[in-house]
Amino acid sequence: MAAEQGGLARMARVSPGIVLAVYAAAIFLSAALLFAVQPMFAKMVLPRLGGSPSVWSVAMVFFQAVLLAGYAYAHVLTRHLPGRPSVILHVALMIAASLALPLAIASGWGRPPTEGETLWLLGLFAVSIGLPFFALSANGPLLQAWFARSGHPSAGDPYFLYAASNVGSFLALISYPFVVEPFTRVGDQTRLWSVGFFLLIALIVCCGVLLLRSRDALPDAAPDGTADAANPTWRDAATWVGLAAVPAGLLIAVTAHVSTDMAASPLLWVIPLSLYLATFVIVFQTRPVIPHRWIVLIAPAFIISLVIVLAFGGLDYILLTAGTNIVAFFVIALMCHGELARRRPAARHLTAFYLWMSTGGMIGGIAAGLIAPHVFSWVAEYPLLIVLAALCRPGTSMGEGWRDTLAWLALLALVLVVITAGPAFGTKLDETKYRVAIGVLLAISLPFWWDPQKFAAVIAIAFLAVRLYEPDVGTRDYVRSFFGVHKITDTTDGQFRTLLHGTTEHGAQRIRNARGEPLTGRPEPLTYYHFASPIAQGIKAARERKDGPIRLAVIGLGTGSIACLTEPGDALTYYEIDPAVVRIAQDPSRFTFLTSCAPNAEIVIGDARLTLADAADGAYDVIVVDAFTSDAIPVHLVTREAMALYLSKVGPNGIILMHVSNRHMELASVVAGIAQANGLVTWVNDGTADEDEPNYKFSSTVCAVARSDDDFSDDMAEDDEWQLEEPDEDQRVWTDDYSNIIGAMIRKLRN
Repeated sequence: MAAEQGGLARMARVSPGIVLAVYAAAIFLSAALLFAVQPMFAKMVLPRLGGSPSVWSVAMVFFQAVLLAGYAYAHVLTRHLPGRPSVILHVALMIAASLALPLAIASGWGRPPTEGETLWLLGLFAVSIGLPFFALSANGPLLQAWFARSGHPSAGDPYFLYAASNVGSFLALISYPFVVEPFTRVGDQTRLWSVGFFLLIALIVCCGVLLLRSRDALPDAAPDGTADAANPTWRDAATWVGLAAVPAGLLIAVTAHVSTDMAASPLLWVIPLSLYLATFVIVFQTRPVIPHRWIVLIAPAFIISLVIVLAFGGLDYILLTAGTNIVAFFVIALMCHGELARRRPAARHLTAFYLWMSTGGMIGGIAAGLIAPHVFSWVAEYPLLIVLAALCRPGTSMGEGWRDTLAWLALLALVLVVITAGPAFGTKLDETKYRVAIGVLLAISLPFWWDPQKFAAVIAIAFLAVRLYEPDVGTRDYVRSFFGVHKITDTTDGQFRTLLHGTTEHGAQRIRNARGEPLTGRPEPLTYYHFASPIAQGIKAARERKDGPIRLAVIGLGTGSIACLTEPGDALTYYEIDPAVVRIAQDPSRFTFLTSCAPNAEIVIGDARLTLADAADGAYDVIVVDAFTSDAIPVHLVTREAMALYLSKVGPNGIILMHVSNRHMELASVVAGIAQANGLVTWVNDGTADEDEPNYKFSSTVCAVARSDDDFSDDMAEDDEWQLEEPDEDQRVWTDDYSNIIGAMIRKLRN
């Protein structure tokens, strides 16, 4: 107490309230800038890699790695240049980082490679925003360390400032998709961010001045023998790392899982990340808003809910499924971070604690974002992380003694043998038996609610059963790349083979007839490309208008179904960003559309906005834009500038067909808006007259865009399914600098 009073006396005219306000403002603004730049810059990078959700996964790994570097810098600075000497060095670093403003993609990083996209993307982030992000990353622990030396009455426990930091992060993130993105252009965002950075430098200088006026010493150590006096052990550090790694890995896995089926956009990035940060705000309060014991109690129920939605979640309940995943993630992160807060050391070990936490975050991010996609052919990391989360709960051990432990392990081994033996002997379950089996396994987990290890073991077995006994699926083949997981399946009756990305089918081929006999010859295009589909009608219209062979460009390869809509003499070019998809479509043991119908089709690998620009102007009669992965939309392909590119590449009477079927967003009006901005007209077909789902002939929503109505065929004009789409005058046109995902989702809900 005497030391604190002496410190306050040295601060002369500066009141404790002003000291706290300045430090809190600096930490708040720094955190807001740190997390505002993440969705903003990732959105700037998205068009370089086809709008892939993996861009955000890799971005998160970069951010976590640089955050660790910033925490390490703060720790070294606090240990070797504590207090006042650190002020000059850190202010100099902030000023040096300001020279990189305003933020922009570094020159020389135009077109990504066709392989090694992850390393290329990490390099792009490093040279473009590495130094400013590193400087911001260090501010949280460093300013808290300065505050601990300020002589303020609360200097003995500065962890409450970590909650203030995460409030800034949370508000910056949640405001981006709802306030910033819908109403401002990216250029305006970067300029406002630069203003905030310069204001932060001024606040950090003020914090430094306050430190210079203080006694610049840590509060008196707690008496020997107390918990606060003990130095952290390696076991403590390992615990901190583990408790931080699991929710960090889950953050990437959940975000990828959700955004793959909706849109690679800041909206779906920031919701899980905002909740992740909110857990820090909750648990690092002096008195937590939600008691930690409550979260530990209810966490198993949410883990069980994840097993249920991953086992039974269907296409019709995608919003409910996504919501369940996100809420369960929030509870799991709250549990893990609550344990971190409960185990935090004294203030003198603050920077070391944050350093180990950040190490765990980076390990979890690298494991889920970089290693898992190369190790697993399917998204195995998600259930594995859920099982690890169950192990993070405080509780009892596997058994009360070694005999109990051995008996439990023997029983577990027996169950595993029984579970895995079924598929080995060809056992299949219909949907009812499958649901009952998973339900029984989950019911078995209830008696072990209080034992984390036994509960986790049962949950792991349930996930294994989900994987092995999924009904209505014949043979399966997984191909994983930077752009996602592609699942090739045969129906249980053996008649159809499908290609899925996320929960959306990207093509299907009939490989056997009803008698089980293999089909040969030219395959019939199915799914959204059957002969009566809007895409087939649009291609037919172009052929009739030209009265001869056509030149056709298709953005998005899939199984290559459109190849079988061509006729002799037609020239076909595919633009595909994912080399894995090319290998799938060209493999006749999987699909034969390309090899049977257009073996000489040209395939250009790379993002279509970059590669299509290389084509000669007027090179095509029809351009088909069909590059959505699952229901995630590559926004940069649906902008005014993108439409201008398509227009330049079609001939005088050319047609642009855009497949905009989507379960979550209304996009026809977006296409009509970008078309009108280029002086074009838009017709839309979203009819279901020729739908035949049992035979994999699906309805679709397709926009046909041309210079005038005369470029469409008489058949289209006479078909009531085709309607002129007038743009909404109150709806802002999407550009490379502006898009509004929320508006598209709201319109879908209204319709």
